[in-house]
Amino acid sequence: MTTRRDYLSLSAAAAAALAAPRASAQGRARKTLRILILGGTGFIGPHEVRYALARGHQVTIFNRGRQKEAWPGPVEELLGDRNTGDLKALDGREWDVCIDNPTTLPFWVRDAAKVLKGKVKQYVFVSTISVYAKNDTPGADETAAVDPYKGADPMAETQASLAKNPALYGQLKAVSEAEARKAFGASATTIVRPGLIVGPGDETDRFSYWPVRLANLGDRWGPQVLAPGDGSDPVQFVDARDLAEWIVRLAETRTTGTFNGTGPAKQLLTKDFLAGVASGVQARPKLEWVATTFLQDHKVHAWSDQPVWIPGQGETAGFHRRSIARALKAGLTFRPLPTTAGDTLAWFKTLPADRQAKLRSGLTPERETALLAEWKANGGKA
Repeated sequence: MTTRRDYLSLSAAAAAALAAPRASAQGRARKTLRILILGGTGFIGPHEVRYALARGHQVTIFNRGRQKEAWPGPVEELLGDRNTGDLKALDGREWDVCIDNPTTLPFWVRDAAKVLKGKVKQYVFVSTISVYAKNDTPGADETAAVDPYKGADPMAETQASLAKNPALYGQLKAVSEAEARKAFGASATTIVRPGLIVGPGDETDRFSYWPVRLANLGDRWGPQVLAPGDGSDPVQFVDARDLAEWIVRLAETRTTGTFNGTGPAKQLLTKDFLAGVASGVQARPKLEWVATTFLQDHKVHAWSDQPVWIPGQGETAGFHRRSIARALKAGLTFRPLPTTAGDTLAWFKTLPADRQAKLRSGLTPERETALLAEWKANGGKA
């Protein structure tokens, strides 16, 4: 169990590792760009829009019109539906850069290219770190092999087929990357492969669970927090705002190529991750570190039941140890973890009470209490 002395020590370590000043561009850009954002109202889209406006760019967003935003400046909004191939609103238009945020299906890229090829100077495709075939090698970079598509026809895949077979997600993203390069050319294509995207607006709670749990919201939580492993497993993630701002800067500098877009800049262990989150939500949690083997034996799943965390050994030894050297060289910067955690909790508190009452990731209070009781009954042994 983490004592108060341990917590203070970990908090100091986390603060020292994560509180380095950010170097993101401020003020207006040197050149105004015409930016088309496909999916401008999703998780990272609004952050891209706001940052691009702050930098003085002209912004057009294309979506199905399902969500309205109060933008801090003029934004042209075009309506269409990529599922049905309705891209008529893009016909006959030109932009300096297109940022493609939401694509999970290769035919979306194919159809967009039919309209935009020769009409944009740079195409930025937001992919995923899940494209890789294996995650067992620490330090693997963007040259690692991607997971080959194992179906019959990638262009025939739909949202329904993806829902039935989630394993297709990384495979279809990899096919989409290849389609983007084929359509727009390697010299005009930027591929960004984010890791876990976190921060305010994260509707999956794959990060939000920890600020909420460590702040001990509600009266159902026990006094101790179940923490995974022994604290030595690394974690990687990126604040949606840092990712969005960096993508806009990649457009400003016309930077192309493939980049692992995750962080932080230096390796972050689970113990320091939880300390950083606790600092951000002004909490002093009592952590009970529970062995990975115990969690596995009791079907406590990494990533979902224990968000962010994945064992740092075996076939997942490299999952949270991806090289981000290229991204750092290309200007990716990070705000401090405590800031992300605090902002995420503040956002979560604005949600309706029924939404706050049921987290979409992580252990329920009842299951956490039962697991901790069994762990202690076993003398804290797997």
